[in-house]
Amino acid sequence: MKIAVLANGAWDLGWGRQVLKEVDFLICVDGGANHAALSGCLPDLLIGDLDSVTLQVLKQCENGGCVIERYPCEKDETDLELALIRAEERARLVSEREIWLYGATGKRIDHFIGNIALMLAYAKKGYRIRLVDPEQEGWIFQGRECIRASQGQELSLIALSEQAVVTTEGLYYPLTQEVLWQDSPRGISNIFSAEEAVIQVHSGWVLVVLPKLAL
Repeated sequence: MKIAVLANGAWDLGWGRQVLKEVDFLICVDGGANHAALSGCLPDLLIGDLDSVTLQVLKQCENGGCVIERYPCEKDETDLELALIRAEERARLVSEREIWLYGATGKRIDHFIGNIALMLAYAKKGYRIRLVDPEQEGWIFQGRECIRASQGQELSLIALSEQAVVTTEGLYYPLTQEVLWQDSPRGISNIFSAEEAVIQVHSGWVLVVLPKLAL
């Protein structure tokens, strides 16, 4: 089952129509429901303080049988944090460990940094929040992973812990149990030298960012 959360960040309608067709259970974060409606889709769950969703879309959600959870504006959690709690509950029911996150880039940089913090929190709990927009995708992990892409495509590795010990194969700039520091951008813009790269994060947590190859 593909579980997705749609936030109220930057949104491309043409791209959005395609990706939402692949979603089995959609949670919209407040104004994210506007994006969904414009893309020809209504959420299964709408959550947040609902200060960004339009009255027209809210009515569509009510008439379409969408579950709506309204929270006060003054609360400890962000709307996205509440949405991810519900996404985790759904994922647990179907033994899924991956949650897709759309509309969570662009607009406000403080919200984006907060979203990365939430991705790290869920990675530590064993869930992968896969952040995707039309230009790139990103996720946080430790351990070993094979990543397939086109030769020449870029890939960035950014330490989110104070340090991360990393080994790579199949990238132009190799690492062999070397340290990526949280306060250094050394791992940005590596390049696939083949169609598959192996990343081993021996310790620490790393954000992988895979920009889409320009045509």
